[in-house]
Amino acid sequence: MFNPFQKKEQNKEKNGETKESRGLLERFKKGLSKTKEKLTSALSNLFVIEKLVDLPFLEELEEKLILADLGVETTLALLEPFKNKILKGEPLTTSELKRELKRICIDIFPDHAFTFPPEVKPGVLFFLGVNGVGKTTTIAKLALKFKEKKQRVLLVAGDTFRAAAIDQLKSWGERLEVPVVSLKEGSDPSSVIYQGLERAIKEKFDIVLVDTAGRLHTKHNLMEELKKMHRVMDKLVPKQQRINILVLDATTGQNALSQAEHFLKAIPIDAIIITKMDGTAKGGIALAIANKYKLPILFIGLGEKAEDLLPFDKEAFVSAILPD
Repeated sequence: MFNPFQKKEQNKEKNGETKESRGLLERFKKGLSKTKEKLTSALSNLFVIEKLVDLPFLEELEEKLILADLGVETTLALLEPFKNKILKGEPLTTSELKRELKRICIDIFPDHAFTFPPEVKPGVLFFLGVNGVGKTTTIAKLALKFKEKKQRVLLVAGDTFRAAAIDQLKSWGERLEVPVVSLKEGSDPSSVIYQGLERAIKEKFDIVLVDTAGRLHTKHNLMEELKKMHRVMDKLVPKQQRINILVLDATTGQNALSQAEHFLKAIPIDAIIITKMDGTAKGGIALAIANKYKLPILFIGLGEKAEDLLPFDKEAFVSAILPD
């Protein structure tokens, strides 16, 4: 289980669970209750009676999953194995379908192919996302977690388009007692990146967290800026020391998919963080993102506090959102 901030698991019980894993599942269930209520409301009448599944049943299930924010592409991918089975004349009961549906949902989420945070210092976390998704707050929450692990953290204010963005990150730096590299509003963001990484290398910081602009209404300029910032990082820090993280807001639903598409056209994305999951019934968007872009989800936000930014666990997530 990907969980960089949790104590080493010990004393596994007979079912393979630990107190930590059970606690994480309970927090997922509580934080994702709105999503589960929506899916349960949509699906409960389909699974209330044990019976053999036919094509009309799957068509109704397909419609309900699409309306529950899983989207067309993901829903079709989930149900294709069942359609194939029925077309071959193989029997399938509703309980078997529900059990297999959970397994397929879990398999949709890719595992992490990298160490988080990067082991070689300084590890650079480069954050992308449109304005308003909670990018800067997420950076602050992670900075606090790293600091609690006795790691030296440096913040870089790469959103020079808005004075408010610079001030917000500097304010977080003061509260967390973490240094912030910044320049005045309107400065070249790549210059801020360069100065930040130079300082991190010289002063031997462990982790650098880079904030960036997210003004999609000037999409072309933003994407060109991001490409330039990426080239600057290439000159100072090897790719294996960096993770590009896209932050998405769960409340935007399917719109998050188009946001991901825009950023992926500019630079490679290594992982996703999804915020505001607790305030929406659109948590199914996590499945849609994982299915479409095959990107691992690092964390999900289930509240305002730093401890509410939880390491993503695919088994706990699926168990938390699908009807029992």
